[in-house]
Amino acid sequence: MALFVWSDKYSVNIKEIDSQHQKLVGMLNELHDAMKEGKGNEVLGRTLAELIQYVGVHFAAEERLMNTHAYPEYNAHKAAHVKLTQKVVELQKNFQQGEHVLTVEVLGFLKDWLQTHILGTDKKYSPFLIGKGVV
Repeated sequence: MALFVWSDKYSVNIKEIDSQHQKLVGMLNELHDAMKEGKGNEVLGRTLAELIQYVGVHFAAEERLMNTHAYPEYNAHKAAHVKLTQKVVELQKNFQQGEHVLTVEVLGFLKDWLQTHILGTDKKYSPFLIGKGVV
């Protein structure tokens, strides 16, 4: 069973963003599957690198929409993006330096962050952007 099962409750009703969120969920589930097969540490480094790259793409897309449409909470949302990116970069650095990074802890952190961010912060901008014609 997947670690994070996508459902409509996570939809922000903006096609581009929902698609990107689903890709992030898929990345978490791939890491979870590798962990269940005993290959979590083998896959963790690659997954962290891919995650850093992809969240950059995703965050840029969200920030572009928020900035273009003058979303009033843009600065706070961007700060949350910066904080997550820094945390994932730190995890990657620790992993690359040979420090013991527990896959299960990384998975739990990323899952909790993604769920909380989508259901809280992202759901807040959704009605605003949809009201500006973004779908």
